[in-house]
Amino acid sequence: MKAAPCGIATPVRLMVKLADGDIQTREALDYKGLHLFHYSMSSCSQKLRAYLNLKGVAWDSHIVDLSKQEQNDPWFLGINPRGLVPVLIDDGAVHIESNDIIAYLERKFPEPVLIPADRAAEISTLLRFEDDLHLDLRTLSFRFVHGRTGSPKSATVMQQYRSGGAGTVLGRTDPEKQRELDFYDRLARDGISDAAVRDAAAKFRAAFDDFEQGLAGHQYLIGPALTIVDVAWYVYVKRLTLAGYPFQRLHPRIEAWFNTLDERPEFHKAVETPKPLMEKIAATCRTQAETGATLAQVAGYL
Repeated sequence: MKAAPCGIATPVRLMVKLADGDIQTREALDYKGLHLFHYSMSSCSQKLRAYLNLKGVAWDSHIVDLSKQEQNDPWFLGINPRGLVPVLIDDGAVHIESNDIIAYLERKFPEPVLIPADRAAEISTLLRFEDDLHLDLRTLSFRFVHGRTGSPKSATVMQQYRSGGAGTVLGRTDPEKQRELDFYDRLARDGISDAAVRDAAAKFRAAFDDFEQGLAGHQYLIGPALTIVDVAWYVYVKRLTLAGYPFQRLHPRIEAWFNTLDERPEFHKAVETPKPLMEKIAATCRTQAETGATLAQVAGYL
């Protein structure tokens, strides 16, 4: 994979450990040990769970049910003003953003190594690129996994989210929350158009083309050893497989790489989909196939 795919200049993100003034749910400051706030179908939560599984680290689980919009409750916005999972609390210190949490944990739990020191800068860049695709993944997930064409957030929920929490990260007005607001405002206004699908799918295809080429020469995405880059993209491939992305036809090496990782319980358990949801996803896929509106058809990948 190129260090900056598609010519994108990708800056390294600073670590995000919340400042005291960012935290309104003060009881969180008294938590002892590792506490993870997460959700089964959150891709960032899945990435962090797989990482923790590989590290063999014990943690206390706190489910934030995104299907019930619990991420917009005042209690949760009080520990993450962005209203996103996962959140890690380590002895009262609140960390947000999955890649930043992983960088923090890699220093605390260095074995097994998943961010080799000699490739740390390259991996940081690649993780930033992966993070930059998150809204594109959400676009494809909403339409082809969950069968949504508009915003799942009502006007009331949006107002709750807009006004909830401190509104600051590291003591400053948070542009990432505005990014989230802009996404859902646009979704409520425009829905998920075919053009938006094609744009998101094209970004992933370009990335997968690069990885496919690299896998011709080594076992893992960026070399002979497993790294956090494999963990991150395993989750993306899992989600896009549910969405109907044609990996076998377009990227057979990626499919083989994914299947090898998926046999490992550290990976598979992190992304297990509840049976009732799998049944809904299957029904959505059948409807899209019957109406000629699958991801492959809309994106032109036939």
